[in-house]
Amino acid sequence: MSNAEIDDSGRRSAIVATSVVGGIGALCTAVPFVASFAPSEKARAAGAPVEVDISQLKEGELIVREWRGKPVWILKRSKEMLDSLAKTEAKVADPKSERKPSELTPEYCRNQARSIKPEILVAVGICSHLGCSPSGPFPGGANVALGEDMGFVCPCHGSTFDMAGRVWKAKPAPDNLEVPPHMYLSDTKLLIGEDKKGA
Repeated sequence: MSNAEIDDSGRRSAIVATSVVGGIGALCTAVPFVASFAPSEKARAAGAPVEVDISQLKEGELIVREWRGKPVWILKRSKEMLDSLAKTEAKVADPKSERKPSELTPEYCRNQARSIKPEILVAVGICSHLGCSPSGPFPGGANVALGEDMGFVCPCHGSTFDMAGRVWKAKPAPDNLEVPPHMYLSDTKLLIGEDKKGA
């Protein structure tokens, strides 16, 4: 073997070693850089959209996710829960969600179910009276404040809400529960805090 061949082999080994070390260094630098594109906890608290997987949500089940520091309810309503909305229509103060629509109910949710998909309720779980979090959902006859109706009850001052988050008449809460901007990314993925209009 000649000296030229030995030198060439050594050079190749040095180039390979340098390339491997450089690649590892580039990867170590890129990972935190790419991770920095994800919203920080502070950004999420300030209102970054929150993605929720609802594929495992069972009928009648309510899950809570945080958006802008507020509890957001995601409830998969049963047929019985949806049917109850017609029964409570005359009992609620704002059945068509006409009060403060720009603040409380996006246009695409100004319907009886106050939702994009009737079976899924997305609402901020904070009473519009003094900011307590209502309890529920209660089935008919399970809560004295609701009587035979289904819904939610605020434990602080007794405001009652139907299965669409609409407040009953003559209660301390002045308004329906807020429906945050939201949209469906797929049948099983919900995005809270953003809608098709970019709100």
